[in-house]
Amino acid sequence: MSYGDRITIKTGKRDGKPCIRGLRITVYDILEYLASGMSEDEILSDFPDLERADIRACLTFAADREKKLATASIS
Repeated sequence: MSYGDRITIKTGKRDGKPCIRGLRITVYDILEYLASGMSEDEILSDFPDLERADIRACLTFAADREKKLATASIS
């Protein structure tokens, strides 16, 4: 999945943290909810502006970032 159309980074919004489609919901927020045990359905119920694909984009973004960090530490 490509996350480029769903994850945005703007310096004036949420201190430049990666957000979902320009909303004020950060990738970190979604990852934290998932890590705390919330289901995708619970998150979508709490945040009606979100779509299931947004949650998947957050996971893809996090995995890609982790992969880049691992690659950089090997170099």
